[in-house]
Formats: sequence, C-alpha cells, structure tokens
Amino acid sequence: MKKLILSGAVLLGTLSLQAQDHPLWMRYCALSPDGKTIAFTYQGDIFTVPVQGGKASQLTSNAAYDSYPVWSPDSKHIAFASDRMGSLDVFVVAAEGGIPKRLTTPSGKEIPIAFQNDSTVLFSASLQPSVTDLQFPSGIFTQVYKVGIQGGRPQMFSSLTMENISFHPFDTTQWLYQDKKGYEDPWRKHEKASITRDIWLCQDKGERSFEKLTDYAGEDRNPVWAPDGKSYYYLSEEKGSFNVFQRTPGKNDARQLTFHTQNPVRFLSVSKNGTLCYGLDGEIYTLVPGNNPKKVNIQIVADNNNRDLIKQIRNSGATDIALSPNHKEVAFILRGDVYVTSVEYETTRRITNTPEQERNIQFSPDGRHLAYSSERNGIWQIYQASLCNKEDKLFTYAEEIKEERLINSNITSFEPQYSPDGKEIAFLEDRTCIRVLNLKSRQVRTVMDGKYQYSYSDGDQWFQWSPDSKWILSDYIGIGGWNNKDVVLLNADGKGEMHNLTESGYTDGSASWVLGGKAMIWFSDRAGYRSHGSWGAETDAYIMFFDVEAYERFRMNKEDLALLEEAEKEKKKDEEDAKKKKEKESKKSSEADKEDKQEEVKPLVFDLENCKDRVIRLTVNSSFMGDGYLSPKGDKFYYQAAFEGDFDLWVHDLKEGSTKILAKGLGGGRMIPDKKGENIYMCTGGKLKKVDLEKGSTKDITFNAFFDYQPFKEREYIFDHVWQQVKDKFYVTDLQGTDWTGYKEVYRKFLPHINNNYDFAEMLSEMLGELNASHTGARYSNSGAALATASLGVFLDDTYLGDGLKIAEIIAKSPLAAIKTEATAGCIIEKIDGQPIRKGEDYYPLLEGKVGRKMVLTIYNPKNGKRFTETVKGISRSDENELLYKRWVERNRKMTETWSNGRVGYVHIKGMDSPSFRTLYSELLGRYRNVDAVVIDTRHNGGGWLHDDVVTLLSGKEYQQFVPRGQYIGSDPFNKWLKPSCMLICEDNYSNACGTPWVYRELGIGKLVGAPVPGTMTAVWWEQQIDPSLVFGIPQVGCRDMRGQYSENHQVEPDIAVYNSPEDQVKGNDVQLKTAVELMLKTVEENKNKQASR
Repeated sequence: MKKLILSGAVLLGTLSLQAQDHPLWMRYCALSPDGKTIAFTYQGDIFTVPVQGGKASQLTSNAAYDSYPVWSPDSKHIAFASDRMGSLDVFVVAAEGGIPKRLTTPSGKEIPIAFQNDSTVLFSASLQPSVTDLQFPSGIFTQVYKVGIQGGRPQMFSSLTMENISFHPFDTTQWLYQDKKGYEDPWRKHEKASITRDIWLCQDKGERSFEKLTDYAGEDRNPVWAPDGKSYYYLSEEKGSFNVFQRTPGKNDARQLTFHTQNPVRFLSVSKNGTLCYGLDGEIYTLVPGNNPKKVNIQIVADNNNRDLIKQIRNSGATDIALSPNHKEVAFILRGDVYVTSVEYETTRRITNTPEQERNIQFSPDGRHLAYSSERNGIWQIYQASLCNKEDKLFTYAEEIKEERLINSNITSFEPQYSPDGKEIAFLEDRTCIRVLNLKSRQVRTVMDGKYQYSYSDGDQWFQWSPDSKWILSDYIGIGGWNNKDVVLLNADGKGEMHNLTESGYTDGSASWVLGGKAMIWFSDRAGYRSHGSWGAETDAYIMFFDVEAYERFRMNKEDLALLEEAEKEKKKDEEDAKKKKEKESKKSSEADKEDKQEEVKPLVFDLENCKDRVIRLTVNSSFMGDGYLSPKGDKFYYQAAFEGDFDLWVHDLKEGSTKILAKGLGGGRMIPDKKGENIYMCTGGKLKKVDLEKGSTKDITFNAFFDYQPFKEREYIFDHVWQQVKDKFYVTDLQGTDWTGYKEVYRKFLPHINNNYDFAEMLSEMLGELNASHTGARYSNSGAALATASLGVFLDDTYLGDGLKIAEIIAKSPLAAIKTEATAGCIIEKIDGQPIRKGEDYYPLLEGKVGRKMVLTIYNPKNGKRFTETVKGISRSDENELLYKRWVERNRKMTETWSNGRVGYVHIKGMDSPSFRTLYSELLGRYRNVDAVVIDTRHNGGGWLHDDVVTLLSGKEYQQFVPRGQYIGSDPFNKWLKPSCMLICEDNYSNACGTPWVYRELGIGKLVGAPVPGTMTAVWWEQQIDPSLVFGIPQVGCRDMRGQYSENHQVEPDIAVYNSPEDQVKGNDVQLKTAVELMLKTVEENKNKQASR
C-alpha cells in the first residue's frame, strides 16, 4: 500500500515548510486528560500524536468518515462518530488502537460530547424530548443521552440541548456547557445577536439549577474547566476573532490568553496538568497559561487511498439537452461535461473533459457546431465545439472536434443561443444584459441593458430569437417590476428598440415564437388561482398574434380551416408544378443544389398596435405548469401540468376543444420538438426521453458516458465557483467590508488536504462564515442509513430502567392513538415483533427498517396485570416531529385558554408559507372570531415570504357593520382581524420571521413580546453544485427600510423582553406566552375603559 508522508509545521517562530510538506485541516483536536496525547481528525480518519509532536498514529482507517474524538477521563478510550453504517453513529476504541465498538444504532445523527466517567459516554441526538419539555420540536434542538462503553440502551441525560459539556474535575454533579438558542450556521463569525451562544453552569443536586456565566453579545463557546475547578477556559469573539479566555464562574473577570487575529481558534481542550490544546488555521497548538502558544509539529504516515482520477461509465444524471437539426443525436450535460449521443444507439461522445462546469448547450442550425457556457479560470465564457472534417456529419462519430472560446471578456457570459440563420449568437452578459456576437466579424453589441432584468439564480433568464433572426423575445422587469415580470420584444440590431408586450401587472414570461413568427406563446398567472399568501399562483398559457390574418386563421373552426387548407394545397401544387417546369427548361437545378438549398425566411412584419386585443388563452384549466409547445399547424397545444405529484404531459386539441393526459408522470423539463412536430425531446429526472406526440409513448434515449471523476480538481473548481458567486451576487457589493480576496487565499490552501465532502462543506462554511451574514454556509447531504429507524409515536418514561419500554404518553394521532387500544400511560411495551426488550439492552435495532411497516407490539399493563398485542405501522422521525409540533401548539392553545378564561386566542405561524397562512386565516376568522384578542406566535419560524400578508390580515380597522333588521351578522373588512393582537418572537426566528415582526411593529399594529430576533431578513439562493450532494447559500436580496437601513445584522428588539429559562423549559412553564396573554387581557381592559369614557 502506498504511504502518504506529510510533515507538520515546526514550533512557533520557525520557518514553515511548503504546503505539501505538512498536513493542514486537522480538525476536532482533543488533548488527553493525562496531557500526553492529542487526538484529531484528518481526511476522515482519527489520528493520535504525542503532545510534543512527531509521528501521528492512525487510529481508524476505512472509507467512512470518522471524526469528533472525545477522551475518557482515564485517557484509555476515545469515543468518536463514524458514518460507516450510513448515518453518523458513536463508536469507542482503545486509545492505543483496536477494533472500534459501535455504541449507538438509530438512523439519525449521533455525536459524542464528553465522557461522564471512564465508562459512560454522553452524545447528542435528535430522538425525543422529555414529556414535560416545552422546547419546540425540531431536529435543531438535540437531546443529550448517555451510554456505556460496552453499548446498551441509551438513557436520557438532558432533554435540554447542551453542547460542549465539561464536567467539573472533582464533582460530576456540576458541568459547563454552551447553549443553542436556534438555527444559524455554526461556522458564522463576528455575529452580535441574540442567537449567539452563551456558557452556562448546570448543577444537579437532586434538582437541576442553571446559571448563565457569559453575557457578551457575540459568541462564547467551548467551555472547559481548569484543573483546579475554580475557573474555566472558553473561546470568545469578544476581542475580535475567536481566542482563548479564562474566567471565574459568577465573576466578570474574563482574561484573554491568546491573541490570534485572522483565523478563529477552534476545538479547545485541557489536560489535568493545565496544558491547553486548540486548532487554528488547520493546525494544532498547545498552550501552557502564562507562556506563548506552540504549534505542534506533526508527521502523518497513513495509507494513501486518495485517487486523483476515477474512471466511470454513467448512464444517468443528465441535466440539460439539445437536439441536433437532423434529429439524429442529442447533446447533454453530465456533471458539468458536454456529451453527444445517438438518438437510436447508446454510442456516446464526450465533447469536454474538465473538472469545471459546462452548461447551456445548443446546436448550430447546420448541426456542425455546439455552443455552450463554461466556467474556467473563475469566469463564465462562451465556447464552441466544431466538426473539423467536412465528411463528418455527426458529433457522435466525428474523427476530430475542435473547441474555441468565442467570448474573451472579464465579465460573466453564458446561455449562448444561435440565431436561426446561424450567423450570430445571443448570450447573457453579467447575467441579465442581452448581447449578440457576430460570428464572422466577432463584434459584440448590446440588445437589452441589464438594468431591465434581475437574475435571482443562474439560469432563470429567458430569451429567444425570432425565425428571421432579427428580433428577440425576453423576460423583462423594467424598473422595479421584480414581482410583476413582463415579456418584451427587442430589435436585435442593438439600437435600443423595445416593446413591452404584456404590461399586465401579473407575472408573464417564457415567451416562444410560434406559427413562423406570426405569434408568440407565453405563460401568465393572470387568471390562475392564487396562493392564499404571497406564494405565487397557478398559471396558464396564452398566445398573442402579431399578424391579423394569422389571428383570424387560428380562430377558424375545424370545417372552415379544412376548406382553407384544401384551397392552399391546390394553389401550392400549381405553383410547384409551374416552378418545376421552369427549372426543367432552364436546367438550373441539380439534386445537389436541392440538398443544400434552404427555404427562404421572409422578414417578419408586426402589427403591434392592437396585439393585446389578439390574445387567446390556450389552457382550459389553470395549473402549476412546466413547459409548453404549440404544433406547427396551431391545432394542438402540448404542455406539462402538475396536479398530483409530478408533471404530466397534456394535450389540448384547439379545434375539437378536448383535453387529455398524453403521458402520465413524465416529469418536468424543457420540451424540444423536431421540425415536423411529431416528437418532443426532454431531459427529466437525469434521463433523456423521446415522446411520440401522436401515440403518447415515451422512449428513453440511452447513453453510456465515459466520465473522468477528478474529486480533488472538482472540489477546487467548486471552491473557486463559490467564491466567485458570492463576489458577484452578495446583497451588497462591498460584502460588508469582508476582505474576500484575502480569505480566498486563507482557505484555498486547505484544498489538497481535503478528501471528503464533510470536511469540504465545513471548510466552505468557515470561509463563508467570514462574511458575518445569514443564509449562507455549505451543506453536505450523505446518503444516510440504508434502513431508517421507525418511531412508535409515544413518549417513553426516561427514568424507567426495567425490561421493556414504559409509556409516559401516547401522542395524539400516533399509530397507537389511531386504533382502539387498551394501551395507556404506564403500560410497558415488552416485545417488538416477538423480540423481547431486555433491561439495559439497545432496542433501536428492533425498529430498524420498520417505517411504514406493520409491527406487533406485546404490551403489559401493570395496573391490571393484562398482556395484549397491538399491530401498528412504524412512522418516520419527521412524521413524529409533526405530531409533536401539533401537540406543542395544542398545549400552548390550552394554556392560553386557561390563563385568559377563554378570552384570548392563540395561533402559531409555523412557516412563512401558504399552508401556514391558511391556518392563521382560518383560526383568526373561524375558531377565534368571538374572542377579545389573540396572541400570534412566530417563535421558531424558519422564514419564507409572508410578511405583507400577515400584517395586512392583522391590521383590520372596523369601519362598518352588516345589520339586517337589527341583527348583527358581520363587519367590514370581513377578511381581516379587527381586534387587538400581539406577536411572540424569539432568538430562533429566521429570515422572513425576522421581517414579519419588524413590519408588524413598524406599522404600529401591536407589541412584540419575547426575546430579540437576529437581523436575518434577506432572500437567499441555495445553489446546488455539480456534485449534487453539496449546496451553499448566498444572501443576495437585502431588505432596506425607508430610512436606508438594511435588516441584515440589525436585531429586532421586543417591546416586552422576556426569556424562558432552562428551568422553565424543562418544567413546561412558558413565561413568554403567559406574558403575552397578560398583555392582551390588559389591552382589552384598557380599550374597554377608553370606549366607556367616550
């Protein structure tokens, strides 16, 4: 086996070796309690090295990802997390090596936190909170469990989320931890907001008490006790970047110990002899308080299983498609490379072979060229591949293909589109400016200035050449019309002529030329059913005619059209006969001439004055539509519509007036017709498809694509791409003062040392975290466990230690609640599918793979001594979380009703989306129509786009009543809330759940109650990479108030600040909600007194 030898950096103050000579991106370093050994993660494996440095020992070696090492107090064992079984589980291994033992088996994510003692490991997992805990049910808020190093049944240690637990060196009944108040990317830096972490002291003297030890507005993390137990060390950004601080519990005597400036200190640990260890800039340091930090010199000798090139053959994963003019081959994109394959055979030709990304492919009209975009050297440009030999007719079988770069600029240029005459290429410059390249002169001209469009995500722009190559149809927002897009007609001569064709105030776009350029079809939501909330509407397809004669012809009935076509056919035959006779006499034509001769395209002439009166709706029913295609004769319209699940292909016969499904579940994607309109070609679900429009039959276009997977080069490309995308699209051009160019070099050096996507996503998140912005960071999604662990939908008594599982509560609407069962709280589940649940044994394997499957539960009722069985279906963890959410809402509703004696209503807005708005509307104007006031709870809302709808609904002012014959039957406005309200907020509100409370108060509707909300009101684009397991976010649309201040990083403060303490949370005491109810009761009384005094 080939060995990888990397030599670490020398002690502080000496010269560093070259990057390839020492390992970087060593993460999660942890110093053993005896102070002799450092464990750390490198390239997905666990290593140990003497604290003085030297040769590191490889503790784990496999294809899985191993990380998060944690030492036992006696320094004999290391617990770590590994995905070798699919999802991250906790394992333990002897410090000197050996076979790791698996300690946890659920299919979620379990991460070791600390050892409680030499034989017990604490780990975090999102399994289930305790029955009394009022925490919002979300995977963000994990619980802490403990398990022995020999395995067995996990026991709950804390329902309250606790991170980085550090037990007191002499008293394990007290420990330090960092809190987690909600969601934000963990690698974000320099944030000062309510969401940032604080350090707490928990003491368990029979009943747990909690003391908050830090109050800095930014991040305080990673506490560890000093060996004497009188003070603690921690990481803080209080003085700039993360550094090590020391502090005494209960005192404000923080003392800074390290003074690093550019990079954050991470992963703090301490030994019993007082030596500190931490990570910095991908390397490992030690520190003896009172001395200078020392960089640990590390040499890694490990099996080198990294491969620069992995050759593969792929037959799925296509993401784009182009059809050749002769319909014999299609081009497609596969993981960023261009390929061409035969329509009839599997023969596939690779056109590009780069670790970078190509996209936006199109054949030239003569089929001898392929244009595409490629992002090379950090910039998107237009390239063209061409057949070199005249004898070659197809790319699939060509002997030689030549590539050339068509655009040579320093501005992003992509989405090339050949003009129908093949003389020019239109493309997008800087994402929105439409420009045209003349292929002969290589001159470039502007057709539409970029200020008339806005690109939210790459590929969201649409334009199309006219058949005569003189005009372009495009999407258009004009000035300020982002939410009311139109269709514009552009003169391609570059002289600025443009005509807004729709001007509807709705959303219009994706226009295509039809009927030889005499009309266009486009999509509009002007007639569609609108979402109850600002989440779009169903759409329809329309046709607009630029020619009166074509309009009248289109409107003919089937009989009149048949008579006209017969007359035209006779006339055309007479003209062809006369032409043939003339050619025969002059002998001017030959067979070769006929092959090369192209049909003349006449310049289009438009009658635009009354074109808006010549509009016809093509679809009978509005729907969520994909692409559409009008047949050459204009008698049939084919379109994709989604009513149930995936897109179906429909056909509407415009002459018969009939509509039917042509292909069920075909999927979405652009539809490309052949010249005769007999077939369409699509790329959908990673496959290439050919659809016969007469029969409705679908055929897969199979391909065998040789693909060179270059993981290191691909990650290098993605890194550069992410960096450039942020530079181009971040919501303010100065990137909030971030030295983005400098940080590119800081983080780029780690790329040769990263061989997996866990580390890669984390490194990207560290770089993106320098922006101090919301909605960013990178995410990696692994395939997960092959068999998901089922849930039973019951709360278990976490204090019960006997055989079986003791039920504490059956969750409403869970599998057991849905049947007539004798099971109640206090019953014990003794067996699952006949397998006994033994005391102390791990029972999760009995639930493995049982989601959606029937299980037989053997249940014992100790109250009456009866045993019985129940058959239920296991549910997923997400389904159980939904049940827990409904339980959480119902509990809050009942508490509100109790505290207010039924006078105050309660509604929680789960997300800023249409379903949540429907719930809000229904509850306010239905259930709570006759209460005196309402509490609107937005806590733990992750955002969306609903602020204006929410505040409009809550801002009603009664101006008249409906009173027939003295009976009051309603008020105006009848579709708004007319009574007092207040809004509950917390640190975990995000994005639009920051914007909504801000607007609510800005418009003076009511008061905000609870904890401050971090300033996160920006619109994000989460971009999937060419490696589809990776995404990253760019906050790119900032929301700025009328005073010129952006919402981003400007916290929304409550009118009445109130916090739920840890004690309140675990006991189920919602102080925030109670304060809001009391405010509403007070407001109602004040309003009554005001009315009485008038």
